[in-house]
Amino acid sequence: MKSIAVTEFKAQCLALLEAVARTGQPLVVTKRGKPLARIVPSGRGETVYQQDSLAGTVTIVGDVVSPILPPSAWDALRGELLPSGRPATKPRG
Repeated sequence: MKSIAVTEFKAQCLALLEAVARTGQPLVVTKRGKPLARIVPSGRGETVYQQDSLAGTVTIVGDVVSPILPPSAWDALRGELLPSGRPATKPRG
């Protein structure tokens, strides 16, 4: 991977961007010898957001909003799930 100092990149920016687009080879921009940025080709035709590539790949089966268990199954004061069939008891004291 080719690297270039930030000062050189600033002076030749447009030409370097066109070279990356034409060759497909990434370019590392350095500042004082340390990598600062990586310039990569845009990948023509790719989506703007990576999440867009997932469109249409998920199927929702059932209700994804409602709770699985009814509210009566929880002891809200203690934050515990009650064993099935056992009614909630009032706290003492």
